[in-house]
Amino acid sequence: MVELKAVNKRYSGHVDALKDVNLSFGQGEIIGLFGENGAGKTTLMKCILGLLGYQGEILLDGEAITRKNIDRLSFGTCELSFFPKMTVKEHAEFYEAHFPKFRKTRFFGLAEFFELPLNRAVKTFSAGQKSQVEVILALSQGADYIFLDEPFVGHDIFNREDFYKLLLGILEPTETVFLSTHLIEEVEGLVSRAVMIHKGTIIGDVTTEELEEQGKTLVDYVKELYGYKADRVSKSLSQFGGTDE
Repeated sequence: MVELKAVNKRYSGHVDALKDVNLSFGQGEIIGLFGENGAGKTTLMKCILGLLGYQGEILLDGEAITRKNIDRLSFGTCELSFFPKMTVKEHAEFYEAHFPKFRKTRFFGLAEFFELPLNRAVKTFSAGQKSQVEVILALSQGADYIFLDEPFVGHDIFNREDFYKLLLGILEPTETVFLSTHLIEEVEGLVSRAVMIHKGTIIGDVTTEELEEQGKTLVDYVKELYGYKADRVSKSLSQFGGTDE
């Protein structure tokens, strides 16, 4: 289980990126992390992974996350973290050499699914192909907890829809996927739990099963939490209806 206890993160300029975050999740979940731009989604993930300093406590099965257990976590980032001069095949060889639980069959199966050329340097790929390499590496490392930050950047809608179905089919019962995305409607059938963050604070945490019992969609839930005003467009458009004097 990953546990965050009273986690705070402040950037220079006294900007509070995370405020008293308390959150826990175990193995076998698919969790969607939702929030507006600048809400703290990427910061939250980077704190869990030890890529940013923070105040508070983050534990993995009751222990601090260190070099001893960090291989149980993997990260696919929209910022791109692969080796640009290496080919897809060379990435597989590197991961196999450094991660004992590397899922080689999954890696090459996903590379085939995305139709990625195995012997070309990744730096020559399109933006969509580069993000696909990120996703494949994160899913194939052999980690128990897979963190994906906007993993569908550059993917067309058909690739995304097929990938959601594929992901549900390949995950082991012990693997957890924690993904940050703005594509709420698209991933509603994929996630089993939704965590909402707003201005660095967790404002909602609900399972899709609970939403079904309440007769709500995930989009309904998000709009309620954010106080979405259905008439905001019509009010704005009305300002352009008159003539200038």
